[in-house]
Amino acid sequence: MSSPVELLSGVIQGSGIGPLMFLVFVNQLAEILDSAGVKIKLFADDVKVYVQIVSNHNAYKLQNELDMLASWAQTWQLTVSVDKCCILSIGRAQLPVTDFCIDGQTLSSVPSCRDIGVTISHDLKPSVHIAQIVTKAHQRCHITCLCVTRCCIA
Repeated sequence: MSSPVELLSGVIQGSGIGPLMFLVFVNQLAEILDSAGVKIKLFADDVKVYVQIVSNHNAYKLQNELDMLASWAQTWQLTVSVDKCCILSIGRAQLPVTDFCIDGQTLSSVPSCRDIGVTISHDLKPSVHIAQIVTKAHQRCHITCLCVTRCCIA
């Protein structure tokens, strides 16, 4: 057995109570974000924050929500993986000119992003997702064919 170590933050990984402690953290975050009036979706340790932006007021509301997320993470001594965060604008309307950021780091604006195994594009068409699946299938087929060829030659 390893020696005891004082845990300063986070959730103990591999423990029996770890998942319950994680839910306590995440449920508080859900309550905080929900109170701000934007929509949220949670899946494991992923948080999706979204709002229909029709004016600068909505953009400020979203930035306020991102600030609340960063503040919550700082309170619990957790980090937000800003490099994994992005802004995906869905629809034809033009966003007000504003950069969204978390902890002073500007979030990148992307034409599509992968979420729980599905690629979502700005126009909600499945073409990008299908193209990625076909490319991966061709790559796997090529690897399989190379392995078979190598086995036959040897």
